[in-house]
Amino acid sequence: MAGKSIINVDVSAEALTMAEHNMLTAVGERPQDEYLLGDAFAVLREYRDTGRQFDVVILDPPKFVQTSQEIDRATRGYKDINWLGMRILRPGGILATFSCSGLVSADLFQKVVFGAAVDAGRDVQILQHLWQSADHPIALTVPESAYLKGFLCRVW
Repeated sequence: MAGKSIINVDVSAEALTMAEHNMLTAVGERPQDEYLLGDAFAVLREYRDTGRQFDVVILDPPKFVQTSQEIDRATRGYKDINWLGMRILRPGGILATFSCSGLVSADLFQKVVFGAAVDAGRDVQILQHLWQSADHPIALTVPESAYLKGFLCRVW
């Protein structure tokens, strides 16, 4: 990671402090990194509007949906954030995108990311499907317990 900078954006000051502490613990001081307190949607829009581009974008938003009545709103949010992420990636860049909403299935999430790719005018390849780790088991009787899903993608 030498020479490359990382921009962390979160609405939680506590989360940013924890991220900075974890980076310091893992690799030492990195003065080139930024920890921005703010709304990720607004920051991504600003980067898009100013033409900033990145090699890697990681989207790990909080749970967007609490009840089945919120699924449409949540999928619009996932589509918007993924569209923005794709718009600021350089061609061939890597997008890691996640949903931790149990009511949004992996299939639905993939369709939402596909819709974002179409709207962004980008070709996207899924390099890897990502899931919650074994310490978060999935109960067959509770499909929503498969809450964490993600994709590692190359965006052209």
